[in-house]
Amino acid sequence: MPRLALDKDFLTEFATLEKPVRERVSEVFAKFDQATHTGLHLEKISGARDDRFRTIRIDQFWRGVVLAPAKGDTYTLLKVLPHDDAYDWAKRRKASVNTATGGIEIRDVAALDASLPHMERMARKAPARLLEHVKDSDLARLGVDEQTLTFARTLTDTFQLEAARGLLPPPQWEVLYGLSAGMSPEEVWAEMGAALVQERIDPEDLDAAVRRSSDRVALVEGPEELMAALEHPFDLWRIYLHPAQRSVVEASYRGPARVSGGPGTGKTVVAMHRAHRLALRGRGPVLLTTFTSTLAESLEQNLALLAETTGAPEATERVRVEHVDRLAHRVFREAHGRPQLLTAAREKELWQRIIAGLDADLSPAFLSQEWRQVVLAQRVDSASEYLQVKRTGRGRGLGPAQKALVWQAVWGFRKELSEQGLWTHETVCEEAARLLAERPDADKPFQHVVVDEAQDLHAGQWRLLRACVPQEADDLFIAGDTHQRIYGPKITLGEVGVNVRGRASKLRINYRTTGEILRWSLGLMHAQAVQDLDGVQDSLDGCRSEMHGDEPVAKGLATWEAELGHLKEKVRSWIGAGVLPAEIGVTARSNRAVEQALLALEEAQVEATALARTSAEGSAGVSVGTMHRMKGLEFRCLAVVGAGEDQLPAPRSITPHEEDPGAHARDLLRERSLLFVACTRAREQLSVSWHQEPSPFLETVLSRA
Repeated sequence: MPRLALDKDFLTEFATLEKPVRERVSEVFAKFDQATHTGLHLEKISGARDDRFRTIRIDQFWRGVVLAPAKGDTYTLLKVLPHDDAYDWAKRRKASVNTATGGIEIRDVAALDASLPHMERMARKAPARLLEHVKDSDLARLGVDEQTLTFARTLTDTFQLEAARGLLPPPQWEVLYGLSAGMSPEEVWAEMGAALVQERIDPEDLDAAVRRSSDRVALVEGPEELMAALEHPFDLWRIYLHPAQRSVVEASYRGPARVSGGPGTGKTVVAMHRAHRLALRGRGPVLLTTFTSTLAESLEQNLALLAETTGAPEATERVRVEHVDRLAHRVFREAHGRPQLLTAAREKELWQRIIAGLDADLSPAFLSQEWRQVVLAQRVDSASEYLQVKRTGRGRGLGPAQKALVWQAVWGFRKELSEQGLWTHETVCEEAARLLAERPDADKPFQHVVVDEAQDLHAGQWRLLRACVPQEADDLFIAGDTHQRIYGPKITLGEVGVNVRGRASKLRINYRTTGEILRWSLGLMHAQAVQDLDGVQDSLDGCRSEMHGDEPVAKGLATWEAELGHLKEKVRSWIGAGVLPAEIGVTARSNRAVEQALLALEEAQVEATALARTSAEGSAGVSVGTMHRMKGLEFRCLAVVGAGEDQLPAPRSITPHEEDPGAHARDLLRERSLLFVACTRAREQLSVSWHQEPSPFLETVLSRA
């Protein structure tokens, strides 16, 4: 029975087709097995470089390009294009099997052949070749075939390799890129990880190669799976793994393990797959957690999609998806009932009363952060401990007399909480961690814990998660990027009893955002000192995207009204170009700016929904929300508004430098990271606007424009 496979490029491009074309594609391929069985519709291509390419009629104007194996029954839909474009695309290309990975590859043979004479002339004049230090045998061992080898030997500069990215098969291009960057063949081999196969590869067996290519091909069983894939192409692709991701997911670790990487590198996908795989092993219940309810809901939806696609719904029954504060409150209530929580206003009033009683030159904000980031974070219980404790990163130095005064304030605050029976989310979490830590291993609630967006958790939450599982193999799996820290204070895992030494890996390929948007967004973080969760300097160097598109548009206007007018024009232009409203996001730093942007779109008769009132998944219109609510979401097109110096950084979110220099620097970095997170939610189009003067965070990217 013929089977249909959907290529990654087709899936990502399908959503951009006009609705009548999408509907016709669905109709044609829903009957594909019958058509193939009877030999109908699949037409050979005269003059093709690869006689295994076929076209299939969608309508009078559109054609699909299908890879039909010489032997086997798996047919891969590669493209849907206008008639002439489809034939031209197919005539220029050829399919092959990578001898190192065993996966299917498609290359533009015509473009490579056309470029070689010019490349060879340039190479003869150059003093050296880019890869002359690499042996042919090493290139072959890494899956570089004869045509790519010929091309590689003409390279004299990295810009030539960058320009050829769209011509070469991605696995082979990555090998050349790594070697040109100074990596040894052994390092490139290690980087490829699970992509390498041990079995003997038959380069003529395309059917087997397609089945091995789960990083770029989705196999569908029957019309129902096809309809589900075509209805949600972007959602479906989120659950597929690149080989580098798969190696992290499938590994066995002797203890806690961590994966990091820049935006769009698939950390959340890896976390979800890791939880699913641990559940399939059946060694005990698995917790999949993160720091907000919105992200937890998204994880739960994608986990269900993964279970449905893999045909293993029983795995979801063994995975509990729950954000960390909800977990803490659940454990707390089981022992003590519902806590009476201290409100922000009441907390400020309490600190002010304590300060007045001590006649101290201290602010409520400073004492609140000192209590959270030093006393609670390091479990300080006495004045003598506080006098000795390290206050790394707090910025404002305190002498012994000042420390004594601060401790009196903290002691008074804790006394008030105890006497009034009040709790904060942090103290609820600490108590839940204490309760779980006292349980024997046999009574721990989970066998495995998988953490997504780990950079935003505070110390108490880490202690809670550490106490959820016995300390053994594969106990904690942690995914996060400290460049995207927008909530929690700076924490190192060693401080909270989590040791990932020797069990940390990094993802570098962005699968969500075009290279142009990624490069622009990375400029926002240029020269910023960021520490990873192990306390060492982190870097986004090497983070790259294989997708390309338009450059981001940054525009300043005279007034806020003019900026809202620009927003309306931009959103209408996207919709006019065929982008669905639900594929568009609009974000701003403040709730007020979000409400005004929402009203502006409604005035322009553009359907729009506030993320504060509904999720992006449940909206048919443009999603409008604060930058904090953009976390974990993605859109084909995104507009960032209000990116001016008076809005970013948000004045109320910055500790005055004179009050606490350390807190001031951290607040600025957090605000910068917030803009970085927002901009990297865009897949294809990014618009950033402001009125009057731009945010200082934009200085680097605007100077490069």
